[in-house]
Amino acid sequence: MQQQASGLKRGLSARHIRFMALGSAIGTGLFYGSASAIQMAGPAVLLAYLIGGAAVFMVMRALGEMAVHNPVAGSFGKYASTYLGPMAGFILGWTYAFEMIIVCLADVTAFGIYMGFWFPEVARWVWVLGIVFLIGGLNLCNVKVFGEMEFWLSLLKVAAIVAMILGGFGIMLFGINSANAEHATGVSNLWAHGGFMPNGIGGLIASFAVVMFAFGGIEIIGITAGEAKDPQRVLPKAINAVPLRILLFYVLTLFVLMAIYPWPQIGSQGSPFVQIFDHLGISSAATILNIVVISAAVSAINSDIFGAGRMMYGLAEQGHAPKCFSKLSRQGVPWMTVVVMGAALLGGVVLNYLIPENVFLVIASIATFATVWVWLMILLTQVAMRRSMSREEVAQLQFPVPFWPYAPAAAIVFMLFVFGVLGYFPDTQAALLVGAVWIVLLVIAYKVWVKPVTGQPALVSPDPALSHR
Repeated sequence: MQQQASGLKRGLSARHIRFMALGSAIGTGLFYGSASAIQMAGPAVLLAYLIGGAAVFMVMRALGEMAVHNPVAGSFGKYASTYLGPMAGFILGWTYAFEMIIVCLADVTAFGIYMGFWFPEVARWVWVLGIVFLIGGLNLCNVKVFGEMEFWLSLLKVAAIVAMILGGFGIMLFGINSANAEHATGVSNLWAHGGFMPNGIGGLIASFAVVMFAFGGIEIIGITAGEAKDPQRVLPKAINAVPLRILLFYVLTLFVLMAIYPWPQIGSQGSPFVQIFDHLGISSAATILNIVVISAAVSAINSDIFGAGRMMYGLAEQGHAPKCFSKLSRQGVPWMTVVVMGAALLGGVVLNYLIPENVFLVIASIATFATVWVWLMILLTQVAMRRSMSREEVAQLQFPVPFWPYAPAAAIVFMLFVFGVLGYFPDTQAALLVGAVWIVLLVIAYKVWVKPVTGQPALVSPDPALSHR
């Protein structure tokens, strides 16, 4: 692929890719969304994270099979164009960009709120404007600089989560600072307040709208395929390691939270993570948490702009987006897509005046629709790729999906089930409606503005020389 050779630079190591996925997936969903999920399902939310995590792992393995087989810029958008048709690739690529913009809007708004904790006299839009320009600048740098920055931001976030987990276990096992506690601490809290599933199976099912939002962003591993050093070796390691780590972070963190505090109280007194630090007797808990959530927001925005930009670059290469999106800077960065994402994020300035506090569930559920749609399309694309291959070609796959075809089929059914969840519960029905309208608009846009390509060529095989830079 000639443009690849002189275009995007392969500057991302395994360390960068692992922490980019962690940075994208561990953010608002864990630090604030988890409280909403707990209120819906009670302690049974742990089951929701385990089930959701298993389904997401299958999505990642399906993506990994395709990305290792053919690591190209644009990743799953191009795979869908090849195996499901150009319209499918167009819809998938733009839905992923839509997902990233929605999540970024939530995060830049959150960043303004976080900074207001220290500087209440400064207008929130000032901080939002500042972070948009800072992240935009980072994304215009050489991809290695971007990857390094993301590594340290995500490392801070992961270290804080580990500290929370260890602190929580310290409270449970050694009674650290629990003498003055108003309630008992221990595993019994998981069933002492109305049982393990206090809101019944309905509460557990309802929580999937927020739980799946929490895992959103992990698919950025596939986007990095075009800029990874030695993708055949790096991508399988990242895919096998990251989903398990994210699952452990979520499940262990929420387990500790609900063991220390009765679940009905979680989130009722501010962030649940402030409660942990307060319980440890750390007077500066709010300040520490603010540093963590700011790094989490910046890290998530950073990863999401990168992912959306690279996807739009891939769309432009296929003629599914304006040609200017494929223009590269001297650093090998698609600068126009960064500018477009930055402009879209300036909408966050307006949202700071318009967005009410209770809008999180709506934003999360709209992002959930887009995320689950992307995951469903990835699964269907992998099935279509397998069907197009001979037995000999399948046997040569370096990173095949496990338990084929049963596990991918189960994951596809689960994704359809999540759409049903969004449509069933009144609080999330708006998300399904917005998502359906979005898909219809994309179909119209494709038929009106994008000329369908006849005789769509197969994906270009990766240049072996690129894999060993």
